[in-house]
Amino acid sequence: MFPTAYLTPVVALIAGILILMIPRLLNYIVAIYLIVIGILGLVPH
Repeated sequence: MFPTAYLTPVVALIAGILILMIPRLLNYIVAIYLIVIGILGLVPH
């Protein structure tokens, strides 16, 4: 079974990477935020 606790960070990482592929200033800011949240969500506390 796939735990839902990992779903949000994975989606955030994927969204962040996709946004970085279409560069605009706001997109960079949002992408960096999503990548950081994704990494922090996947790293054990």
